[in-house]
Amino acid sequence: MSTVIGTEERTHYRTCHLCEAMCGVEIRVRDKEILSIRGDERDAFSRGHICPKALALKDVHEDADRLRRPVRRTANGWQEISWSEAVDEVATRLVDIQQRHGHDAVASYVGNPQVHSYAGLLGGAKFLRALRSRNRYSATSVDQLPHHFVAYFLYGHQLMIPIPDLDRTRFLLVIGGNPVVSNGSLMSAPDVTRRLKDLRARGGRLVVVDPRRTETAEIADTHLFVKPGSDALLLLAMLQVILAEGLVAPGALADRLDGLDQVREFCRPYSPESVAAATGTDPHQVRELARDFARAESAVCYGRMGVSTQQFGALCQWLIQLLNIVTGNLDRPGGAMFTRPAFDILGLAAGFGQRGSFDKRRTRVRGLPEFGSEFPVSALAEEILTPGQGQIRALVTAAGNPVLSTPNGRRLEEALSGLEFMVSIDFYVNETTRHAHLILPPTYALERDHFDLIFHVLAIRNTVRYSTPLFAKARDALHDWQIFDRLIASLAKHDPRRKPTFLKGLMDRWLTPRRSVALGIRMGSRGAGWNPFSRGLTLSRVIGSEHGIDLGPLEPCLPARLQTANRRINLAPAPLVADLDRLRHHFDAAATVGDTDLLLIGRRDPRTNNSWLHNAKRFVKGPERCTLLMHPADAARRQLRNGDLAAVDSRTGKVEIPVEVTEEMMPGVVSIPHGWGHHRPGLQLRIATRHAGVSVNDLTDETFIDALSGNSALNGVSVRVTALAAAHPRA
Repeated sequence: MSTVIGTEERTHYRTCHLCEAMCGVEIRVRDKEILSIRGDERDAFSRGHICPKALALKDVHEDADRLRRPVRRTANGWQEISWSEAVDEVATRLVDIQQRHGHDAVASYVGNPQVHSYAGLLGGAKFLRALRSRNRYSATSVDQLPHHFVAYFLYGHQLMIPIPDLDRTRFLLVIGGNPVVSNGSLMSAPDVTRRLKDLRARGGRLVVVDPRRTETAEIADTHLFVKPGSDALLLLAMLQVILAEGLVAPGALADRLDGLDQVREFCRPYSPESVAAATGTDPHQVRELARDFARAESAVCYGRMGVSTQQFGALCQWLIQLLNIVTGNLDRPGGAMFTRPAFDILGLAAGFGQRGSFDKRRTRVRGLPEFGSEFPVSALAEEILTPGQGQIRALVTAAGNPVLSTPNGRRLEEALSGLEFMVSIDFYVNETTRHAHLILPPTYALERDHFDLIFHVLAIRNTVRYSTPLFAKARDALHDWQIFDRLIASLAKHDPRRKPTFLKGLMDRWLTPRRSVALGIRMGSRGAGWNPFSRGLTLSRVIGSEHGIDLGPLEPCLPARLQTANRRINLAPAPLVADLDRLRHHFDAAATVGDTDLLLIGRRDPRTNNSWLHNAKRFVKGPERCTLLMHPADAARRQLRNGDLAAVDSRTGKVEIPVEVTEEMMPGVVSIPHGWGHHRPGLQLRIATRHAGVSVNDLTDETFIDALSGNSALNGVSVRVTALAAAHPRA
């Protein structure tokens, strides 16, 4: 049921939108009060599982700090204003700046939460087209850009990311990922812990390679430490063993592969022994790992944040694909497969020729390449701060907090404070939006419908589910897509050249987000099309199945689904092969230079999701979680004990943080969690500011990037740690 009437107790079923797992939830309500949230046992995908974050659906909805109406920043604080006044002021300021300095003088930044709102995603895309600026940035380049980069070059489309067939594989190799906590980022998989235990129960094997013994490593058969940033060498060594020992067996795709001889040639020098010093791995273990992976009945290698957000992120994701391909584990059950969602956004985009792009233009200051019409966000601050033609003078942010989520947050703060104009579509005054001149708050998820446009493309099983709103929105509230629509109309009013043609305007008004989903499902490969007698899917049929519809396991689909021009896979794309020289030169130089610094990596907690949930009391209570994890030997050398306060400094900044001494860390490596740092002035986050922690991105470096893809290198940052003062030992 989707509505609440009177004081009668009702039950509402929907998909949790707080992470990628798409867990089904059952919410009991009375009038406007949420009584309970539990897992939906009849959900077609999650089967009753939820993680602790699901309770935040209630906490954020009821949060007194959440903005409900537009606000303007004044000398005396934030002032509520009407929607018409706010929208008109935004359009007036943006048009004026673009008329004086050019369209690219206004930049945009889109955060991860936007992907969790299908209507915001569709409406935001329309708005960016209306803005006509090429200065686009998003959280993609501090997250999964290397995945898209490699998919574009190997499979012809930036969304063609193979997904581990988790429920059928016999060997899962996880490198730089922690799916037990993340619920399988870029591998939507509710109840990962149970699924991994099922893998082992059916005689399969789980191996984790990570500089930290993570929650996933704790339940694995084998855990191998690896030095941050050296994963590409480890992958090359595994490939070298497989190629040298005749273990190559690409299977059904053998006659669709180009460049295998070239792969064999560039892997030749990278024996496990030759990379042992740089990776910190045991050559015998690496050889056995490569052999076991190649000989497994089915196997899949999965790499995530640890290998994406480092200086060789694109190489890592490419070599992971090669490992799956040469062992015959691409596009087969138990290997790496592609989804076939009800709303096939990949197929739709490809049909319109939108497969992605690379290096069509470069940033003004540092010359970083675009990918998918976006610039790397590590360049945003310098593009604002550096004077001259093309300087960014205004910024639009949507559902993002780049001060905490992008490298060198302090420099970005400096840049934001000097903007001529800034507007944020957000419902919190946080570390980023406090710099905005206007904040336009959208409704919260429980007040709008929900459909996962992106995560069905990345799921371990084909399912579909649509959620109706739980609560009606307030009369003076706007959904995110309505905000974008009003801004588009106001831009056209202040600049008639942006006014759409009559037919386009009519189509834009008719094609609401919900109608877009209905059309996408109807015209998808599983849809009813225009045949009124078809048994295929329609939105109404999906809505009628309030627990979702199971569309079956992943199925082989190559070569038909390949988006390359010749329907073949080039294993050796020129930009990636050329980048091997950078890898070799880097580690040749590192071998001749002594380094006494420690290497910093991030981590996440099952009760948080970036910086989203720190203003909910239940998620910040208990022992302090923003700590510096450090191996006992590293702590002893610096005279640090459990609970002591340490200073951590890098090229870009310095933080003070309590130490947590633990053998789960690899010697020489330290870890600080992502998403904290709520000590900035001017926040309206009463709970978060009492549990401020420190921001790991006050230490990361905007110049430390994957030079090939442009993705930020947030892992492997060189830091120095010194003792400050003794504190109370941690419990």
